[in-house]
Amino acid sequence: MYESKTFSLDRIHPLSQKMGQLTILLIKEIYYPILAVVGVPANLMTIVTLTRGNCGLSKCISIYIVTMATGDLLVMIINVMMFQIFSYHFPHSFLSHTPVCKFILYLTAVSLDLSVWFTVSFTFDRFIIICYQTFKTKYCTERTAALVITMFSILTFIKNIPVFIAFESDQIINKLWWGCRANLVFVSSPFGAVYKWFYSIWRVWLPFTLIVLFNSLTIRRVLVASRARRRLRGHSSENQSDSEMENRRKSIILLFTISGSFILFWLTENVSFVTTRLSNTNNYRGDRTASAYIATETGAMIKLLNSCINTFIYAATQRKFREELKKVLKCPWTLIEGLFKNKAKPI
Repeated sequence: MYESKTFSLDRIHPLSQKMGQLTILLIKEIYYPILAVVGVPANLMTIVTLTRGNCGLSKCISIYIVTMATGDLLVMIINVMMFQIFSYHFPHSFLSHTPVCKFILYLTAVSLDLSVWFTVSFTFDRFIIICYQTFKTKYCTERTAALVITMFSILTFIKNIPVFIAFESDQIINKLWWGCRANLVFVSSPFGAVYKWFYSIWRVWLPFTLIVLFNSLTIRRVLVASRARRRLRGHSSENQSDSEMENRRKSIILLFTISGSFILFWLTENVSFVTTRLSNTNNYRGDRTASAYIATETGAMIKLLNSCINTFIYAATQRKFREELKKVLKCPWTLIEGLFKNKAKPI
C-alpha cells in the first residue's frame, strides 16, 4: 500500500543507478504513457458508445458498464497520468506540494476501489438475473443500479480518509512542505497495521472471493438450466435455434471475460503483497533493484492494465457494440466531410 505510492524530489533521472534499477524504471517510463494513450480514448469511446443506447443491452446493465468504464477512466487519468507520469516527470511542480500529493494519493486509492467494486456490483447483478428469475424484476432495475453505485461510491470515499494521515511531508524547502512519504508513526501503529491489511482485503481479496463465488454459482445454475431446457425441448427440436439460450450464452461470455480479466490482472499484485508481507521483504528501503520492489511495481503495472482492457472485451464479445463503436469512430470524419461538402457547394 505504502511503498509504491511515494512522492519524492529524488525521483528525477536514474542515470547513475544500477542496471536493474534502470531496467524497471525504463519499463515504467515507456509503459505508462502507452497505457494512457490507449486507455483514456478507449474508455471514453465506451462511455459515448453505451450512452447512445443502441447496443442491445438493458438499461440496467448499461448503467453498470458505463459506470465501470467511468471508474476505469478515472484510474487512467489519476493513477496513470497524474501519479505515474506527471508527478514522476515533474517532481518540482505544484503536484509535489505535500497537500496536493496527499490528495492525489487519496484519489488514486478511491479510483482503484471504485473500479474494483463496480466490477463486483456488475458481477452480482448478472448473478441475480441468471440465478434468481423471481427476484431479478425487483433488483435488476435502473433505480437499484443507481443506488448500488452511489452506496459503493460513498463508502469508498469514506473508507480511504485514513490515507491523508498515512503519509507525511518528505522534506521542507523554503518553508514549503514537499513530497509525500509513508508516516512511520502511522505505519507502525496497531491501527496502521490493521488498516493496511483491511486495505488489501477490501480492495482485492474480498472482491476476488465474491467474484469467484458468484461465477461458480452462476455456472452451476446455467448447467442445470441448460440440461432441463434440452429435455423439455425434446429430440425433435434439438437442432432448432433457441433465442433464450443464445442470449444467456452471450451474457455469460460477457460476465466471465470481464470478471476473469479482473482476476488475472490483479493476481500478480495480490501474490506479491502476501509474499512480501509474510516473508518480511517489503522493506526494501529505496533499493529499486530489490525483488520486492520489482514484484510490487510489476503487479501495479499489470493491475492498471485491467482498466484499459474492458473496451476490447466488449468489442470482441458484443456485435452491436462493435457496430455502434464504428459509428462513433466515424462521426468526426462524417462531420468533417459534411463541412467540406457544404463549402464546396456553389453559392
